[in-house]
Amino acid sequence: MKVQILGSGCAKCKTLEGRVRQLAAKYQLPVEVEKVTDLQEIIKYGILTTPGLVVDGVVKSAGSIPKDDQLLLWMKGTS
Repeated sequence: MKVQILGSGCAKCKTLEGRVRQLAAKYQLPVEVEKVTDLQEIIKYGILTTPGLVVDGVVKSAGSIPKDDQLLLWMKGTS
């Protein structure tokens, strides 16, 4: 599973990336985490506000930091 964090490097983007990495490690989830900072790549996903979260090519959230339980569901592929 590929999880992408879309954003320029703002505090929210860094927080989301940290949470995703912590949850993946804590629950031993087989995910590849990628940070996308290129504005042209971010625009391709239709994200206008960051941070954005993309799981296997599907935009799951934009402009906010989802709660840990929601992140887990997405990373486990159950929602």
